[in-house]
Amino acid sequence: MKEKYIELLLKRCVNFDKSKSLFINYDKINKDFVLEVVDRAKSMGISDIYLDEDDIFLTREKLTNLTEQEIENDPYFDKSIWDVYAKKDSTFIMFDTEFPGVMDEVDSSKITLAKKLNRESRPIFRKKESTMQISWCILALPNDIWAKDIFKDDENAYKKLEDLIYKCCMIYEDNPIKSWNDFLEKSEKLAVKLNELNIRSLHYTNSLGTDLIIEMPIGAKWISAGSEGGNSICNMPTYEIFSSPDYRKTNGIVYNALPLIYGGGKIDKFFIEFKDGKVVNYGAEIGEEILRGIIESDSNSCYLGECALVNNDSPISNTGVVFGTTLFDENASCHLALGDGFPECIPDGINKNEQELLLSGINQSKNHVDFMIGTPDLEIEAETSKGKVKIFTNGNFSI
Repeated sequence: MKEKYIELLLKRCVNFDKSKSLFINYDKINKDFVLEVVDRAKSMGISDIYLDEDDIFLTREKLTNLTEQEIENDPYFDKSIWDVYAKKDSTFIMFDTEFPGVMDEVDSSKITLAKKLNRESRPIFRKKESTMQISWCILALPNDIWAKDIFKDDENAYKKLEDLIYKCCMIYEDNPIKSWNDFLEKSEKLAVKLNELNIRSLHYTNSLGTDLIIEMPIGAKWISAGSEGGNSICNMPTYEIFSSPDYRKTNGIVYNALPLIYGGGKIDKFFIEFKDGKVVNYGAEIGEEILRGIIESDSNSCYLGECALVNNDSPISNTGVVFGTTLFDENASCHLALGDGFPECIPDGINKNEQELLLSGINQSKNHVDFMIGTPDLEIEAETSKGKVKIFTNGNFSI
């Protein structure tokens, strides 16, 4: 299964059309797996490979013991090397692995600062990533801490988590690449249906108390992972169809459906209230300071940049597991994102500058943080060129 996972990654999720250079970000706990990826990449003729190794325990030590000024001056939190490789049009692979509880005792303001330094030190990468000028993919690897948090007191916890990751990524299929191609073809047909509706606004309601109206920019486009020629898959797995709302025109209240892990910290049981696009009120029983740090990270991080539609009846949701990582949980639940929007979600958006995008309703921020809002009873009514259409009923697409 490991070989099939690596093959799916290197032969389908990313491509090396622009550059034979590869940048890999990972935590040191997964280094053995990463070295197998490196060997496979070299066998494909990829010789310029940079390994960007994180260490969650070193990160915790630094955030615990250093002052905020020392954190700002520590090269450990400087990710400008990403821009060096972005300039080469390198292919980027980011391996996600979670460490529940490891950052619980760390000052939330320091977690937020570290994330801010990480983002701001690689602007070229972020620009090329968001406009699809480079090939990139983020995917998950297991570790014992994460596995034992999900499968408590189970001696087979690691194997169970690994199996779940492979299952959600279709690795147990005879031909995972073909299986993903078939799925993405169906997903793209659904995106076409949404685009044909010419959706002007979305009204979200559920029993948690969510009552939110999101208006869309003129000509807003819905995009699936199969929408852009099918040359790569940025998130593995991906079960979403997404767009960017008009950041100036969101009103109402929304409640989270799943926990949000941000910089190793946990945010849960929270609500966010919007007026004329802007967050005007929020609260959280867990991690409110971290949520505040997200909302206040820059002048536009208090506006929405993404709305994404995901069936509650999805392969990830149907596992019954809350993974505690956005990569998986956002593909089990409809979600929104605070911060940066997607230029490709409006006509000719890729060619617009920052000011033009703002005038078109696409938010511009140094941040982009997804949070999950989908529930089994979520209803979404769309205002369309054909009148009102219920596009989600009982948590699933109804078009």
